[in-house]
This record gives sequence, structure tokens and C-alpha cells, in this order.
Amino acid sequence: MPATIDLEDLGLDAGGQILVERALAGLAPGDRLVVRGRHPALAVHLTAWCRAEGHRFDLTADPPTVVRGRADLERWQGAQRAGRTAGDVAARADPHWGLAARGALVEPGGPALAVDWVDRDLVWADVAPRLYAQATANQWDPATAVRWSAAGTVPEDVEDAVVQVMTYLVENEQAALMIPARLLSRLHPHFREVMQLLAAQAADEARHVEIFTRRALLHRDVLGLSGAGGRASLQTLLDEPDFTLASFLLSVLGEGSFLDLLHFLHQHAPDAVTADVTRLAARDEARHVAFGVAHTAHVVRADPTFLGRLRTAVERRHAALVDTAGLNKQVFDALVILAAGSWEPAAIARGWREVLRLQETMDAGRRRRLEYIGFPDDEAAALSALHTRNFM
Repeated sequence: MPATIDLEDLGLDAGGQILVERALAGLAPGDRLVVRGRHPALAVHLTAWCRAEGHRFDLTADPPTVVRGRADLERWQGAQRAGRTAGDVAARADPHWGLAARGALVEPGGPALAVDWVDRDLVWADVAPRLYAQATANQWDPATAVRWSAAGTVPEDVEDAVVQVMTYLVENEQAALMIPARLLSRLHPHFREVMQLLAAQAADEARHVEIFTRRALLHRDVLGLSGAGGRASLQTLLDEPDFTLASFLLSVLGEGSFLDLLHFLHQHAPDAVTADVTRLAARDEARHVAFGVAHTAHVVRADPTFLGRLRTAVERRHAALVDTAGLNKQVFDALVILAAGSWEPAAIARGWREVLRLQETMDAGRRRRLEYIGFPDDEAAALSALHTRNFM
């Protein structure tokens, strides 16, 4: 006795095929399904639909029946899941999975993604999902998170120093925005938490560019100077093609030092707005540094010989920048003035010592992160000393 389904007044032009497909799903190829209904064009609908879907409508049977075909089954032969479950991150993501969601059954024949990084251990860090959750929870609005109305009055010379430093910060943050944007565009979306985290990082940097620019122009019409050496230093980061090396140079070394700089600026901020923008940026940058360190450590644990590539990357960048001026003189002097707070000789001496102490703090932080990744302490010290004088 064949299976039977009654569509009543429903035709296949208004959703009836969904019920037919559901009934056929439980049948084997060759089995028959009686489709009853009162729609005047039901037989015409079934004839056309069966031809399109690989089944057969037998009008000679009494009553007429749909004979289940196998074309829809053959369509999925060779299909594989993009990871066993949505939570299972595969060791290698097949480019032919394309944009399929992780854990989905992927029909063969789709276009392959033109991405560079498909191996988990080259892009992953176990902390990525937690950091992304933090990033989404800690988003802030530049228009309301900063006390723009509390600008106050800053001495002219100190304001000049703030403008110069903010100009420098914008320059660095624009590089820090471009790098994660470039990396995520070459990453397989199977590693979605890393992709999402990089997207959040780019969004963070875009906000930083906004607030630093806005602070620079709070009492001025133009920004400060941009040194060629600083731009050359940042260009070496943009030119690094490898995912881990770019993340290492940017986040472990550069943004790690940049984070110390933001803390320094917050400590010596001459007004509430400067204090706010540096505090908010530092909170985001700490997350970027955390991912860079965790990811690089993950790669080194999977392949201890990768330490050699990290070392070479630092040395190569140092060699490329050895003839540049390093940190813009105007930026260094502006940091001294901010820490001094006045032009009194004793204050300038104090500001000078504070900037030297900042550089020592940056060095200690780089060495600590390098040691965590796996470098011996003496090698960590040597590599830290080779880091660009431009800080980032």
C-alpha cells in the first residue's frame, strides 16, 4: 500500500511542494507516494515539479502516484561537514567549504575561497572567543564616552605638545587599523572567532583615529608634524605578508609598547579629554596585545622552530630601519613637556626622566612578552633592544 498525502486545496504554486518533499524524504528510491488534493491544476503542478526535482509522476497508476527518484540524494553524495559541529574548529579548513557555516553539511561543487590561511595553528588562539566576547561587551561611543565638554584650558605650549602627540597617535592607529583589516580578508571564515576579533580590532582602531583626531583639533585648526622615519617604521608592518609575523610585530612588540605610551599619557594628561581618550584606547589595546601574545605563543607551542622566524622578522625590520631617524624629535620633546607640565628647568629635567623611564617600561614589557612566548631571557633582551625607536 503506497504512502498517501492529502494537500486539500493547496497547490504546488503556494507551498504544497514542501509537504510533498517531506513525505518523500522518508521513502526509498522507487517507492510511490499518492498525492491527493482538490487544486484544479494539481496534476500539472506535480508533472512539472517531478521533472525538475528528479522524480517521476505516474499518471497511468490508479490513483496517479509520485515515484521517488534519487537525483536529490545523489546531489549530496560526497558532501562533508565543515567541522563536526558548530563548535568544532577543524585543523585545516577546506577552501571548497567556501562561506558555509562551521558544522554545516557542504554540498560539493561550490566555488573555492581565495584565502591564504586555512590551517588552524597558523591563525588560532584559544583565548580568541573570550576576547571577542569582551570586545563586543566593551564597545563605546566616542560621542558620549569622552567628556568633550570638560576640555578646560590648557597652556598654549602644553596644548602644542598634545596636538603633536595626538598626530603621532593617529598615524600609528591608522597602520593598526589597516593591518587587521588586511589579515581578516585573507583568513578562512571557518576560524570565525579570529575573524570577528580582527574585525572588532579594526573597529577599535577606527574609533581611536576619531578620538585622537578630535582631541588634536579641540583647540587647533591643524595637526602636527609627521616624520618620514615614523612612517617608514609603520610601513614595514604593512609590508609583512605572514599572519603570525604581522601579528607579532604589530601587537606583541608595537602595540605592547604603545599600550605603555597610552598609560604614560593618561598619567600626565593635562585635561580630562586627554585622560579619557588615552584611557579608552588603552582598554582596547590591551585586548589586541592579549590576542597577539596568545596567538604567537600558540604557534610556537605547535612548532618551536617558529621562534627562529620571529627572531629573523625582528632583525630584518631593525636592518630596514637602522638608517632612519626613529621617533620624531618633536614627539619626544612633546612627551617631555607633557610630563614636565611647565618650562621650568627642574620640571623639564623631571619630564626627561619620566620619558626615559617610559622607554625602560616599554623594554621591560617587551622582554616579558617575548619570554612568555618562549624566548630565553637573554635573547628576549637582545630582541627587545632591536625594536624600532618609533615605539610601534
